[in-house]
Amino acid sequence: MRLKRLFLGVMLLAGIANAGAMEHSLGDVSASISLKVPGNDAKHYSLSLRKVQDGVYNCQPSEQLPLVITRQVTDKNGKQRINVVIKALDDVYFNYGEQIKTGYNHSDCQFYMPGFWYRRNLRSPEKAPSFHTSDSWLVREDRLSTPLTAAFNPATGKSMSVIRIDKFDKEALTTHKEGEVIVSGETSIGYTGFENVDGTTVLSYGFPYKEAPKTYIRKLTLAPAVEAFQLLRKGDSITLRWELSEIDAADFSECVQRTWEYCYDTNLPRPVNTPYTVDRMKEVISNFFVESYVNTTPTHYYSGVELKTATCDNTDVAEIGFVGRTLLNAFNALEYGAQQNRPELVNSANSVFDTYLQNGFSPAGFFNEVVHYNRGFKEPKLSIRRQSEGVYAILNYLNYEKQHKRKHPEWEKRLKVILDSFLRLQNEDGSFPRKFKDDFSIVDGTGGSTPSATLPLVMAYKYFKDKRYLESAKHTVNYLEKELISKSDYFSSTLDANCEDKEASLYAATATYYLALVTKGAERAHYAELSKKAAYFALSWYYTWDVPFAAGQMLGDIGLQTRGWGNVSVENNHIDVFIFEFADVLHWLSKEYNEPRFSDFAEVISTSMRQLLPYEGHMCGVAKVGYYPEVVQHTNWDYGRNGKGYYNDIFAPGWTVASLWELFSPGRAEQFLLQK
Repeated sequence: MRLKRLFLGVMLLAGIANAGAMEHSLGDVSASISLKVPGNDAKHYSLSLRKVQDGVYNCQPSEQLPLVITRQVTDKNGKQRINVVIKALDDVYFNYGEQIKTGYNHSDCQFYMPGFWYRRNLRSPEKAPSFHTSDSWLVREDRLSTPLTAAFNPATGKSMSVIRIDKFDKEALTTHKEGEVIVSGETSIGYTGFENVDGTTVLSYGFPYKEAPKTYIRKLTLAPAVEAFQLLRKGDSITLRWELSEIDAADFSECVQRTWEYCYDTNLPRPVNTPYTVDRMKEVISNFFVESYVNTTPTHYYSGVELKTATCDNTDVAEIGFVGRTLLNAFNALEYGAQQNRPELVNSANSVFDTYLQNGFSPAGFFNEVVHYNRGFKEPKLSIRRQSEGVYAILNYLNYEKQHKRKHPEWEKRLKVILDSFLRLQNEDGSFPRKFKDDFSIVDGTGGSTPSATLPLVMAYKYFKDKRYLESAKHTVNYLEKELISKSDYFSSTLDANCEDKEASLYAATATYYLALVTKGAERAHYAELSKKAAYFALSWYYTWDVPFAAGQMLGDIGLQTRGWGNVSVENNHIDVFIFEFADVLHWLSKEYNEPRFSDFAEVISTSMRQLLPYEGHMCGVAKVGYYPEVVQHTNWDYGRNGKGYYNDIFAPGWTVASLWELFSPGRAEQFLLQK
């Protein structure tokens, strides 16, 4: 029938069976539907519930509509399962939504949308989703590592959540990214979020997706709201499923822990069936060590920063840590080259170490962190993170060399200068400034990067047998416990954003793991407990489900399954393979606490991150073998180019290769710190 008949009258029914677990009264639940005739503004209809008999209600719209909607709620293990069936009696373009009143005062609440929203996102700037811009947010589900929203009320110790439990196997393109949009086919992606309604928090969710009050389209760029409409043809129906849960939690940290366990148990992510063994992964990505090697500059390096995916041509940028990871790549190339009898890898790695020893330091003795050789530019702002990652790599190198009866006293002297400078930089509270200059003046005093320094300090204590470094490392964890872990506030570890991020919690979990390895008794148990707390926040960034892609979006056409990949930060809303030693932490925690979820999910991560291995005939959208992709854009967001289903046009395989190499070289910390 013609679309103009959309608004002819028919009945809309809803059935609700009382679910005793949460005992929501009728007034706690509201439902609505928006219908759109193409070329016209959508019309919104509130649906009132009228009791027919016990557990059964009619939905009364403000006017009759060509739809039949059946809504059933059942009790399942103390949770409410919501099952909504929408049947079209004419062709309709619809967007369906529900709200559940939590009964919590909005001003009391903290919020959790995994891998995207923590507490109130107040570390994030106004140009990214945060309470700075609005106290109510709806987002599309593929932004989240699990399609769930939780509201935690510290005043009552209650947390209420809603999770989508449908099959996610469809996505469709739209021609616009804001306003009212019609999807070009079928999608599986709905929306979820929280809103302030007259001072009370409500959980809002529905299908298909919408985002309000803004949609986040690229870094620090908020755009107008979007609402999607999907065609439901006459006689067809669609089923939507959610689950509501309420738990007790002593604080936000316990809320995240218990909710992550719930997400994991609900989605039960399994290892991805990839054909690539660890040996095959290393064999292929070792080509990066060959083709990226640059030996025409004062410091030799592996070109892994600011590359174009279309060519992967080397650039003039040498970076020791963060996204370059030249020194860690050199250690990996050295160790692998010796194992595989590949002298070209051993020689290039040694040349990196030798040239950095001669030409890689600032006047004060810090590493030159980032050098652009063609411009003759050295980054004047230093960072505790890159310096720490450089020291970490060199200590691994020196320990390896010592095991092979080779000594490097000049390197040891250089490292002691940096480590003693660390002691000078450390604040009274145990923190380190995020960024500083060669004259020790502070550029950015925030302490979110502090745990990156803990690793080399613990290693230096072991290598040099200098207890000052161990005391400094313990002092860092005093700060971490007080300011990050106890406050559930993991921020600004990544150097290209100022916000809540995965890396701060991941580094915190790893730092406390390192200290647990070198301590005993109650002290060791305390560090282990801190590591576990931080690990849940790190885990919360990793996907427990597979985001659907549309036909024609490369990642979907390749067959990428997103479970096990981690979102990056509130500002940088893409997934990547940042893992490094975190899998070791998870395996260790699994044994410490008899928690199989940790080790099982580590295996999901390990297998899933192998999927985009580029080799001949399977190049995955990059130009060179082994250059593992970085900015994997899995939702409606881009870093400047291409959008969902593709990469940004510029990437940094230096760190992706280093991260995967550490993932596939288990036990390094324990071998280093527990050796006699």
